[in-house]
Amino acid sequence: MAAARQSERGRIPPHPDVRAISTQQVLEALVDPVRRHIVGELYAAREDLSCGTIELPVSKSTATHHFHVLREAGLIRQYYVGTSRMNALRRDEFDEVFPGLLRALVTGHARESDARREA
Repeated sequence: MAAARQSERGRIPPHPDVRAISTQQVLEALVDPVRRHIVGELYAAREDLSCGTIELPVSKSTATHHFHVLREAGLIRQYYVGTSRMNALRRDEFDEVFPGLLRALVTGHARESDARREA
């Protein structure tokens, strides 16, 4: 049993302490529209989402890179359920360190998306 728990822990990628993340790192992670889309999807979701359930206009390997950047910036937590890598927005932790940033980002991204559809 202990070996099974150890192997599961080995599959969970490392997650930085949000308090150790710089504003610069967060802004660099969020500058990319694909990553902003991922954050918006996770913000709107009522549950954690697997990588494959978020529709992205990039290849699988590029999507993996985007999820990695978001994880390294402290924005998401990743874990496995079976063979699916799940993603959770670290909303509560993030709001403690960067109050209001996620809500402002998601609101702005939605407004931009609406404007593009209307054009």
